[in-house]
Amino acid sequence: METFSLTIDGIPVAAQHGQTILEAARTAGIYIPNLCADPDLAPYGACRLCVVEVDGARGLPTACSTPATPGMVVRTDTPNVNMVRRGVVELLISDHPEDCLTCPRNQHCELQKIAAYVGVREQRFRKLHRPPIVDDSNPFFRRDLSKCILCGKCVRACAEILNVGAVNFINRGYRTYIGTLGERPLVESNCESCGLCVEVCPTGALASKNGKAPSREVNTICGYCAVGCGIKLGVRGQELVGSTGDPENEVNHGNLCVKGRYGYGFVNHADRLTSPLIKKDGDFVKASWDEALDLIAENFGKHRGDAFGVLSSARCTNEENYLIQKFARGVMGTNNVDHCARL
Repeated sequence: METFSLTIDGIPVAAQHGQTILEAARTAGIYIPNLCADPDLAPYGACRLCVVEVDGARGLPTACSTPATPGMVVRTDTPNVNMVRRGVVELLISDHPEDCLTCPRNQHCELQKIAAYVGVREQRFRKLHRPPIVDDSNPFFRRDLSKCILCGKCVRACAEILNVGAVNFINRGYRTYIGTLGERPLVESNCESCGLCVEVCPTGALASKNGKAPSREVNTICGYCAVGCGIKLGVRGQELVGSTGDPENEVNHGNLCVKGRYGYGFVNHADRLTSPLIKKDGDFVKASWDEALDLIAENFGKHRGDAFGVLSSARCTNEENYLIQKFARGVMGTNNVDHCARL
């Protein structure tokens, strides 16, 4: 695609037609503070933290919604820009709980990061408090609206990416908050518990109930169905503590369903089978794989033809499903092959 050049903070930056100033800056590795912008969402311009100075432009336009143009000269770190950003952050903090050390998003909170970046070190405005609205109904994540900054990212992600629209803005002015249709708990709404809202939330308003931070991440493929979504499993010691989508994966582009994001608890469950079991004298006892497979082969041999049937699984790969039906027809001599996706 054809590119053009603009200047950001004195640095020549190559941009593509259709990119915003914020997108061009991100491509060049230049940080512009923002809370409501997301690469997967349409420009919104709600938080006003990405304001910049542009030669020839009136006022301070928002970088997330202003198209980059050839020859544009942009400055992201000037006294006027920083004054506006500090004012916005101070207003947000005046309406925000002071529980950073116990907040599950501590050190991963974008508001906390931006407050440090713009140099907010003290509280200038009178502290205000939103009435506590906590929704603990969802089994996977908790919603605490006292920490919500009304950036709208959860609303937009649910509507623009998922086309579900489980949450939206309710009321006006200071009484505005994010809620469900009829102000019902999340578990009673049309929320699909995919956790995308938790992923995009820049503060602790939405946070996983797990609460453990991983020590490392492992890239793999989700095993719940045959779609093949890329996931990053958070590992701490020998325990899985989280799962997020892999944005580099071309199948899901970082998005996950509820199973992919939260369905990992079985891995470390105390009841999970870790070896084959064979029933002896009425009780299941541990056995080796060779012993179990020999027993299966012996019993399969007694039920060839139409006495035998195969039920395959969507959690198998296409290649594995092919082998299963080939085994049924070529080895067991039956066409009784079915698949769980039809049930």
